[in-house]
Amino acid sequence: MPITKERNEAIFAEYGGSATNTGSIEGQVAQLTERIAQISTHLKSNKKDFSTHRGLMQMVGKRKSLLTYLQKHNLQGYRALIEKLGLRK
Repeated sequence: MPITKERNEAIFAEYGGSATNTGSIEGQVAQLTERIAQISTHLKSNKKDFSTHRGLMQMVGKRKSLLTYLQKHNLQGYRALIEKLGLRK
């Protein structure tokens, strides 16, 4: 169950500045976070779905690398995004 077009536009409008700014790091991280949450709930009921688990690990790695880039280039934006998404304590 992929993210719908309307939800995707809402995510980028909220985090990326506008619905068409799909290249923003903040929007990409928010989109990956939404998708990771969906896949995590799927894996709770389908424990033996190993290919989906591998895809989940790839998404987590991609999100981590995007957050590392954001932390190096825009520390205030990084802290605001982490707080808004509730990723770290």
